[in-house]
Amino acid sequence: MSVTDINSIEGEHNQGPAALVLSGGGARAAYQIGVLRAISEMLPNRHSTPFPIICGTSAGALNAAALATCADSFGSGVDKLQDVWSNFSSSQVYRTDWPGVLGSAMRWLSNLAFGLFNKTVPVSLLNNAPLAQLLREIVDLKQLPHMIDEGHLHALCITACSYSRGDSVNFYQGVSQLTDWHRARRRGRRTLLSHEHLMASSAIPLIFPAVDVAGEYYGDGALRQLAPISPALHLGASRILVIGAGTGTGSAAKSPVMSYPSLAQIIGHIMSSSFIDSLEMDLERMHRINHTVSILPPDLLATTPLKPVKYMVISPQLDKLEVLAARYAHTLPASIQLFVRGSGMFKKSGSNLLSYLIFEAPFTKALIDLGYTEAKEREVELRAFLQPGLEPDAQAQDTSTVLNFRRPPQV
Repeated sequence: MSVTDINSIEGEHNQGPAALVLSGGGARAAYQIGVLRAISEMLPNRHSTPFPIICGTSAGALNAAALATCADSFGSGVDKLQDVWSNFSSSQVYRTDWPGVLGSAMRWLSNLAFGLFNKTVPVSLLNNAPLAQLLREIVDLKQLPHMIDEGHLHALCITACSYSRGDSVNFYQGVSQLTDWHRARRRGRRTLLSHEHLMASSAIPLIFPAVDVAGEYYGDGALRQLAPISPALHLGASRILVIGAGTGTGSAAKSPVMSYPSLAQIIGHIMSSSFIDSLEMDLERMHRINHTVSILPPDLLATTPLKPVKYMVISPQLDKLEVLAARYAHTLPASIQLFVRGSGMFKKSGSNLLSYLIFEAPFTKALIDLGYTEAKEREVELRAFLQPGLEPDAQAQDTSTVLNFRRPPQV
C-alpha cells in the first residue's frame, strides 16, 4: 500500500463502505469460515452483508466469490461455505487417485528432463481439475450483476499474477463509478469475473497449472502482490477487516535446528513469503500512515488528502497451525503421503507447508473451530468495528497489538 492508495479515499474516514480482505493460504482458508460464522452470529440481520466490498486472493478468492454471490443473504453464504469446508476432501481440490498422481508426476519430470508436453499439456505436480468442477457447483457468478444492481454488493475483487507481464492484476466487478488503476507492478482491471479468474488466483506455481484468461496466463494471486490492502482502498473502502493466513514465527523459529533445511521447510518459507509477509508489511505501512495523520495539527490536516483508515486483523498463530497440521497429517490420502514423504513434510520442520495442503474434513473443521473461537474472544472489538461510530485511534491500537507491530514513539 502506498500513500497514493490512501489518497484515493475521499471524504471522511467513516463514510465509505466496509471491505473484507481474505488472504490466500490453501487449506488454511478454512479458518476464515470460522471467523465469518462468528461475525454472522453478531449481526442483528444475517441477511444484510456488513461488507459491500470483498477482496480475495488464492484460496481466499474462492471464499470471497462465494460470499459475493450471496451478498443479499450473508448468513446463508457463510452457512454454504461452512458446509463445503466441513466436508472437504483433497479429492475435491486435486486428483488423489494413483493414476492421477503418477500421471501428473511423470509429466512434470518428463518436462523437466526432456522438455516434453509443455507445448500442449499444462505441467504441474498436481491435477486440480476437481477444483474447477467444485467451483462451478458452489459459486454462481451469474448472480454478481444482480447483487450489484440491487445495491447488496459494491465490488468483488480477485487478484492473480500475470506470468507474461510479471505484475499483480486486481480483476474486479462492481458499480459503474469505479475506475481502473495502475501502480508499480500492480493494476486494477474491470472485467466480468469467471471461474477461470478463481482458478488462476489459486494456481500455486508448479503445484497447480497456470490458467489462460483472455489469452494471457496467470498464476496464484499471492505472487508479486506487493500491496494486498490496496485493492480495497481503490474500490472505496474506509474500514477494512482482514482475515489472514497466519502470524508469528512458528515453532521452528523457537527451537532452531542447525541441520540443513528440508525441501518442505524451504518451500514452506517460500509460501509464507507470498501469503503472509506482504500482507503484514502492507498493514504496518497503513498503521504508520494512520499514526502520521493522527498527529497532524488541524491546519495541516485540512490541507492533506490523507485520510485515516480503520482496520482490524484476525489471523491464526503459526504455531497453532503447525500443531493442528501435525495432528491431522495422517488424514492425507495415501498417494499424496507417499508422493511428498521424501520432502520432509511430515517432520516438525515441514508442518508449516503441511498446513497449506491438508484439504481434509478433520483438519478444516479444526480450523473452522479455531477461527470461530478466536473471533468470539474478540467479539467486543468486532462489534465495535462493524459500527462505524468507533474512534479510529482505539481500533488501530487494538490491531497493532495483534500483529505485534512496534508502536510509534509518542510525540
